[in-house]
Formats: sequence, structure tokens, C-alpha cells
Amino acid sequence: MSGNTETGSHGGYPTVRINEEVMREGMQIESADIPVDDKVRLLEALSRTGLKHIVVGSFVSPRWTPQMRQIDELLDRFVPEPGVDYSALILNKTGAERAHAHTPPLSPADGVPRTFVHLCDVFVRRNTNRSQADEIDAWADTVARAVAAAKTEAGIGINAAWGSNWLGKFDLSQRMDLLGRQYELWTDAGIRVTEVILSDPMGWNMPDAVEEQLLAIRSAWPEITRFHLHLHNQRGTAPISAYTALRTLGEGCELVLDTTLGGIGGCPYCGNGRATGMMPTEDLVDLLEELGIDTGVDLDALIEAAVLLEQIIGHPTDSHVARTGPRPRGERLYAMDMPFVETLEQAQHFRLGPAVYAGAPAPWKGVITSPARDRLGLHQDRLPESAGGTDPKGVKA
Repeated sequence: MSGNTETGSHGGYPTVRINEEVMREGMQIESADIPVDDKVRLLEALSRTGLKHIVVGSFVSPRWTPQMRQIDELLDRFVPEPGVDYSALILNKTGAERAHAHTPPLSPADGVPRTFVHLCDVFVRRNTNRSQADEIDAWADTVARAVAAAKTEAGIGINAAWGSNWLGKFDLSQRMDLLGRQYELWTDAGIRVTEVILSDPMGWNMPDAVEEQLLAIRSAWPEITRFHLHLHNQRGTAPISAYTALRTLGEGCELVLDTTLGGIGGCPYCGNGRATGMMPTEDLVDLLEELGIDTGVDLDALIEAAVLLEQIIGHPTDSHVARTGPRPRGERLYAMDMPFVETLEQAQHFRLGPAVYAGAPAPWKGVITSPARDRLGLHQDRLPESAGGTDPKGVKA
């Protein structure tokens, strides 16, 4: 595959952009002792997959997020891939100064001013030691600076959009109220709002609520065409919600989806730890490709990066496609005479070959044939001797 991760609209779908967050969202919840050498290997492997937007980490205090203390060294050492946009999370002036010192390889900011607010005042206090009122008070200054810089468009956003582990569910009226107040502030200043960011760190997204929210925004403010979803997956609904967003937004819109390799990730402030997770990047790429949306990503290379990730972090991830491979077609259809495949290790035959299931039970007494495969020209010889197994009675298959 070729191209990039800003996919073209296809079949009525919006343009899709994938933001790979494993180096930030993923690594911030993993061991702080992961060597920077391993992080360099992982970042460079990701850079070679065809992904075009990679978040490399956060410029935050190493006291509270020690996993990010190596970000300066990482940026000094890795070899950037041409055409890849590298970014980092910046929360304060010090972080901005550190990021500026590493630009490039970091890409310059897009220059679009944004206002933002958390619906959950508990989460924002735990996460950034600010209050919801502090965030709202900062809007006026953000707008004033944008006016002074002659900006013509802006973005608005809400965090903990659908619910809070401390306050419960938020409804559409609460979300639209806080979005509407931001919208009015920008439009009163003569600046068009063209983007909405909906962030969900505590995994309260539901597909019906995502659809309801997107339709409400499109109805109220049709000039908004860019939608950025940061969906966490601790309750398993992020992939369904992302697909719902694809079906809800049509051509002429852009959908930005944040994902992590292997689906790892989490926030120590939300109460779910490593169980938080996000939609695995490789699963999303596979989904988009199956829908006919060209991602420009080499899925095989992305799967190899996911395997590398598990080796680096020392535990399995929530990836599906990296465990089973993409749907096999053509020469990648499975061997009909393969023995029983039971373990995760054996299932890796899609990338490692038949040796991984050598010796597994295989009760078939003859060569398995398929007239349907013959008609399709998908002829298959008997498996190599090394791939055969024995049946439960010890008889050679």
C-alpha cells in the first residue's frame, strides 16, 4: 500500500486521519525503566509503517510522569522519516520551550488556536491541578491572542465528554452548553470555528451517544467539518464508536482518530490504570482497509511493530490483528492440511510460517482438497513435512 494516513473519502465516508499515540498515551502507563534504546527502536519502526502522524511523548514533569523523562534523549537520537509529522503533548510554558528546542524533528504546530474544557472538574484537578473554572477563565486570553495574531479559524473541545468515573454520565445538553459557549466566544471575535475535539479518557463513549453528539454539532454549526475523537477503550466500545463516527460523518468532513499500537495506554489519574487502553492502531487500519478506505499503511510492518512492542513492554497487548493477521486472501489463504491450531504462539503462523505449529495434532487421514479453491485457481500442495503433526493417537497426519 502507498499513500498516507490521511485517507481519501470513499463510499460516503469522511476523510480519516490516524494519530498514533503509543509513544505518549501508551508509554506513560508502562514501566519507567524501559530503556531509551527500545523506545528509539519502536519509534523508528512506527515511522517506517506509513503512518504519517505520530505523537512521540509528553513534555511533562518527570516527577509525576517518569515514563516521559527520556523524551529529550529520544528526540535527539531517533532518525525521523521524511514526510512523517511528529508531535508531542505540551501542557505549559516550560514544555513549549523544550518542544521548541526539538523542532525539528518535531513538526511546527498547525497554528490553529483552540479552547478546551473538562466536563469533569474532578478529573481536571487530578490530571493538571486546575479547575474547570480555571479552564473557562483561560478562554478569553486564548481568543485575544488569536485575534492579535490575525487567526481566521479555531477549534473548540471538551474532555470527559460522555462521562466521569466520579460524577457519572454527562448528557447532550451539558456538552452542547460548553461547546456553545466556546463557539460564541470565537464567532463574536470574528473567528470561524471549524474543528471540534471530543476526548474521553474514562471510556464512557457509547456509539449512540457519539452519533447523537456528531449530528447535533453538524446541525447547529454546519461549518464545522473537522472532528477529532480521542476515545479510550476500557469498556470495549471505542472501536464501535469510531465506526459509528465513520458512518455518521459524510464526505466533506474530516475524522481524526487517536489510536495506540497494541491498544495499550492509560491515565494514572482516571482510576483505570493500564486497563484504560485505546483502539489498537493495527485493528483500525485493518477495519478501514476492509471498508475500502486506503490508509497508506503497511499493515504487515505495523503488525511487526506491535510484536516488537510486546517484547519491549514485557506483556501482551489488546491487539487482535497482530494475533491473527489480516483476513487471508490469495497466496495467504491458510493451508488446508494444517494441524490443530490452539495457542496464541501457533496462531502466529500467518507471519512466521508453519514451523510454529509443527508437531501439533492433525487427525486428517488424507490430503484435504477443495473444488472451490481449485475453481478459483488456489491450488495447494500438501504441507511440508516439517509442518505436519500427529493425531491424538500418535498417527502421522
